[in-house]
Amino acid sequence: MIAKLFEKFITDISEQKSYSVNTITAYARDLKPWIQFLEIKHKEFSGNKKNDPLYLRLYLQGRVEANISNRSLARFLSVLSTFQQFLSRNDANLYYLFKLPKMKFSSKIPDFIPMGEIEKLFATDKKITQSEKYFFHRDYIMIALLYATGMRREELANIKLSDIDKSVQTITVLGKGNKVRIVPTGENTFEELSSYLSVREDFLLKKNMKSPYLLLNKFGKPLSVRSVNRIVKKFAQKEGMDFTPHTLRHSFATHLLENGADLLLIKEILGHASLSTTQKYTHVTAEAMKKVYNRAHPRSGAKK
Repeated sequence: MIAKLFEKFITDISEQKSYSVNTITAYARDLKPWIQFLEIKHKEFSGNKKNDPLYLRLYLQGRVEANISNRSLARFLSVLSTFQQFLSRNDANLYYLFKLPKMKFSSKIPDFIPMGEIEKLFATDKKITQSEKYFFHRDYIMIALLYATGMRREELANIKLSDIDKSVQTITVLGKGNKVRIVPTGENTFEELSSYLSVREDFLLKKNMKSPYLLLNKFGKPLSVRSVNRIVKKFAQKEGMDFTPHTLRHSFATHLLENGADLLLIKEILGHASLSTTQKYTHVTAEAMKKVYNRAHPRSGAKK
């Protein structure tokens, strides 16, 4: 019974525009082990009530023993709360509702690339062959756009030529929850984007193809989100670095904040629904300031 209700829940959130594909996948991944656990317990203890508090305690204990982090457990409880809100619509499902504990976890400070290392990414003195020309320019503009705009990897993969406004040098992106926003690129990045578009046109001309998408694979088809992730990591390795598209997004926000940009502006460009999500970057800059202070001030008390 609980497995069927779980399937109905996933169908229900899939039909709501506010839930992205990634969110639905994450919800299913977090809930499925719990559903399987419950089914086993219901068979083992058929005489007990279906929402025996012991079940949830045993499940959480097992997850802790499996070294699941407090952050992941807190996320599971949040997803479970949403699932239980769905169940509560029907009185027949009340037997599956559990009292959920509150969990605290320390928020991980986002990784970012130090500002002094960023310029290393944009050195253009590399020698490339004619066959490598398109792919070099494509990979380069991917890095440039991720850092210059702070967009997410799926947003980057879905950019179409029609989303680019050359008159004001902005790009329209479709974010989480199908929310549309406009992001600035800056003159330097837009000049590089224009150069890429010229190389892209030659690439498609040789293949006798057309495509509305900005970023293309070797077959002239749009890049997948997975490919964006792989290409960015490979680009980083060639530069002797280690970062992902999300690291570049974090770097974008952190560097804007360090240079005095308004937090509300950063929130809008990133497409955050809540200011509290954007505020995590203030912790990053606070940590950076502490390191400089401890290293430089004679009264910091830190060991030199």
